[in-house]
Amino acid sequence: MTKIAKLHKLRNKTILITGGTGSFGKKVTETLLKYSPRRIIIFSRDEKKQFDMRNEFGNNPQIKFIIGDVRDHQSVESVMPGVDFVFHAAALKQVPTCEFFPIEAVKTNILGAYNVFRVAIAHQVKRVVILSTDKAAYPINAMGLSKALMEKTMVAVARELEVQKNKKTIFCGVRYGNVMYSRGSVIPFFVNLIKENRKLPVTNLNMTRFLMTLEEAVNLVLHALTAGKNGHLYIYKTPACTMETLAKALCQMFNHPKGYEEVGIRFGEKMHETLVTTEEFLRAKETRYFFEIVPEGHELNYKGYYDMGKKSPRTLSSYSSNNTAQLNIKTTIKAILKVPEIKQDIKHHHEK
Repeated sequence: MTKIAKLHKLRNKTILITGGTGSFGKKVTETLLKYSPRRIIIFSRDEKKQFDMRNEFGNNPQIKFIIGDVRDHQSVESVMPGVDFVFHAAALKQVPTCEFFPIEAVKTNILGAYNVFRVAIAHQVKRVVILSTDKAAYPINAMGLSKALMEKTMVAVARELEVQKNKKTIFCGVRYGNVMYSRGSVIPFFVNLIKENRKLPVTNLNMTRFLMTLEEAVNLVLHALTAGKNGHLYIYKTPACTMETLAKALCQMFNHPKGYEEVGIRFGEKMHETLVTTEEFLRAKETRYFFEIVPEGHELNYKGYYDMGKKSPRTLSSYSSNNTAQLNIKTTIKAILKVPEIKQDIKHHHEK
């Protein structure tokens, strides 16, 4: 991906990252510091992760850590004054957790996001970027459903601002798939099993997943931050591979003799992930690196849902992990080696 233009606008600005102690929060903070922001606010409810991240960044005075919860309107209200940009990353992300406690997913992923949106408007924040997931496209589990409703809420708030001719705050978002070596990713799980000399459990050999680096995910959100349009969603074009290819690649990289075995699809899991649905594809704009999903309307026009259609030059399609560029074992290894942590793991493994 090319370098993101207009990042100079971050100079001397205050950026709020909700849920900022995760893999994304750390990486985007590291990147943002290069552009001399006034302050980066890490807002989350996990004091241990904040403590670890504070030490990791050497108690940098440009980074401010605030304990709070997006579910609590007053908590969000207290942190928003003076903020120029918001990355909304706070969410319940684990599929089983959201399946067992769906109302908790609603409280965090939908109502918590809405708190952030309304408070951002009240404080005239320049731009809010939401982080969504491929599970929001054709959702089959509570996590995906709650993220899909977060997206719909973002689009509705953006539409409301358009109707009011309020140009002070822009809302947009990104949607991406599996980020290699992020928390909850299958690759570190497999690597740990390799270290324990255990066989890798592959749910289905033909299942496909997108492979994206954390750096690419950060570049995507920075693109949305600097160039995103109101109500639009941005998707980075990402290659994919089958789970069997991924398992073979890791076994080859670590010289793992135990290999892998097929164990069956887990509850709430898809065979293939979708980043742009067929219906969204009809109105999506395409560039070299991105798909840009245009909202269905910038006004409260009910006719579009009843008696007024719109022709599209595109044919019916979607953008999914089974129809994007497919990696073989060699190219999958090349993609995985872009992750610094995997190089360290391989080095330590072979030194034993």
